[in-house]
Amino acid sequence: MEKKHEYYDVIVIGGGPAGLTSAIYSGRAKLKTLLIEKSLIGGLATYTNEIANYPGFPEGISGTELAKLFHKQAKNFEVSFKLTDVKSVNLKKEDKIVETFRIIYHAKAVIIATGGKPRLTKAANEEKFLYDKGISFCATCDAAYYTDKTVMVIGSGDAAIEEGIFLTKFAKKVIVSVRKDEGNMRANKIAKDQAMKNHKMEFIWNTVVSSFEGEERLNKVVLKNVKTHELIDMQVDGCFLFIGYEPNTEIFKEQINLTSEGYIITNENMETNIEGVFAVGDVREKTLKQVATAVSDGAIAGTLVEKYTEKI
Repeated sequence: MEKKHEYYDVIVIGGGPAGLTSAIYSGRAKLKTLLIEKSLIGGLATYTNEIANYPGFPEGISGTELAKLFHKQAKNFEVSFKLTDVKSVNLKKEDKIVETFRIIYHAKAVIIATGGKPRLTKAANEEKFLYDKGISFCATCDAAYYTDKTVMVIGSGDAAIEEGIFLTKFAKKVIVSVRKDEGNMRANKIAKDQAMKNHKMEFIWNTVVSSFEGEERLNKVVLKNVKTHELIDMQVDGCFLFIGYEPNTEIFKEQINLTSEGYIITNENMETNIEGVFAVGDVREKTLKQVATAVSDGAIAGTLVEKYTEKI
């Protein structure tokens, strides 16, 4: 089929807080702006039950509610939205091309805000139980399902421990598998202290996942002790993975400069190695990946994209 061509000043790829903020700024600057998001407006922030440290919301706000407000604000500035997957890009020329299944979009400038996806353990049978079969990445979304059940959390960073504490409001027991030695976690001290005092949480140190077992649904996680190599069978009703993220940068590999981990390299103006192409939020190499810093990135890119389009 012959693909249709559409023309914009700015195309934002990704609809998390960074992409939405970029779109708010470029829309307000009266640039014809399109935001393309493949699944959920709000991105990974929508998986967060309570965002307590984002300024302006002293009582806290859910990720979904915050995303709705961002979305509404972007629409107020006449940003167009398309829910579809980007298949390929050609960003090197002045006329930047972003191709989806049905349409070829042309833009003067592109803002990449594709974020990341949860990292998997790569243990045996993992693919079999992903999402609705027992392996989850979102305590908020799935905690209620595990009311009075036993769940496992893999990981020891802030997300793992904070989400693990949240799970104890529902589950009767939360078993945490930690790769490091006893008492050693990556999480912040407040979360760590709370978790250690929580009678519903049990820690299994020096372990990684060897395999996931079950029939239709997951009912057992086999852990392996990294020191003794002993295998430990744990009967569980579900398992939550919080072992970090991988950036969604596959389609930019040949064109945009990336770190060895696959994050996009930018300067403090969010500019990539290609003129007119910016990157914002979790997809770029930076110290802190939070809604507050995503919004900051978006504001900078949205402002500089206006200057760039004026110039050309």
